[in-house]
Amino acid sequence: MGVFTLRSKFVDLNIDWGLLVVIAVLVVLGIVMTYSSSAVKGMLYYDNKYHFFFMQLLWVTLGSVAMTVAARVDVRLLWQWAKVLFIVSLVLLLLVKVPGLGRSVNGANRWIGLGPLSIQPSEVIKIAMVLIVAKVLTQTRDFGSFRRGMLPTLALMGLVCGLVMLQPDLGTTLVIAASVCIMLVVAGARVKHMAMLGGAGAALMTMAILSAPYRMRRIFAFIDPWADPSGNGYQTIQALLALGPGGLFGLGLGQSRQKFLYLPENHTDFIFAMIGEELGFIGGCFIILLFFLFIWRGFRVAMRVNDPFLSLLAAGLTSLIGVQAMVNIGVVSGLLPVTGITLPFLSYGGTSLIFTMIAAGLLLNVSRET
Repeated sequence: MGVFTLRSKFVDLNIDWGLLVVIAVLVVLGIVMTYSSSAVKGMLYYDNKYHFFFMQLLWVTLGSVAMTVAARVDVRLLWQWAKVLFIVSLVLLLLVKVPGLGRSVNGANRWIGLGPLSIQPSEVIKIAMVLIVAKVLTQTRDFGSFRRGMLPTLALMGLVCGLVMLQPDLGTTLVIAASVCIMLVVAGARVKHMAMLGGAGAALMTMAILSAPYRMRRIFAFIDPWADPSGNGYQTIQALLALGPGGLFGLGLGQSRQKFLYLPENHTDFIFAMIGEELGFIGGCFIILLFFLFIWRGFRVAMRVNDPFLSLLAAGLTSLIGVQAMVNIGVVSGLLPVTGITLPFLSYGGTSLIFTMIAAGLLLNVSRET
């Protein structure tokens, strides 16, 4: 009994250990593949092939601490602070447009500069959005009425998605919108209301694409990337040239040819292409299986917890990570147009990885209440 009590002070025996194992495996694979895919770029730009590897270790360490804190915080504080966190996240989202604070990369204003570091507010708003929507849907029970049942949530979603689109960031907008819609379904929204929402969303998406020439070019490149092989179709073609030669078992860890500066963003947005090239079809399927296991365990937590707020929170957090993973893999494999979003847990990155691990920590926290 004494040994069990001592262990329980250091190890939470009530969390979903299956979910934790999946997260740990994905993070470890991310460290390995970050080194393998970025060694050439590290040598070229920093004269150190371990540069991105050591940075990823730093982000994983910070993310692990943040995930532990998120998994241990009192869940009642999430309810109390949901509105405050949402407002703070909105302010951060607006600050990217402030001269001197906002940083532009490849024409997108998505970062706030903090000395040598930068923070991406869209990653913060994703978690804050799930928290506030879970609270609003818990308080709003009349889903027979569109005005009282869905309109408050849709107003919040419209505000956030509009601000994210101003950066512009279509990929994150899609992830947020899809996650909120899944939470509405879990909450019990009526089918006809969801059908109306789907139609309105499709119309708005079409308008967003038609209003920006670069998005139109991406759509045309998605339909036929070989029509512009050195321009808009370049990334898709190079990703397919990584996946194809990988075959069934891959070229071997560290043996990628595309990492020699052929495939842009090969250690961030397109790291799944590196996995397919070096670890083959088997390795790619293993990654997809891990994400399906994550989604299954996450929704299992959502179904088993009795508190409506925590159930919606678990569904939203699972959707955030699951939808983003599916979109990223779809982009890399040529099934979706190119969007600039990372592969959760695996892609190199600071803000993205840390806040993904915070979301995972909150999900583990909810699993303690099942």
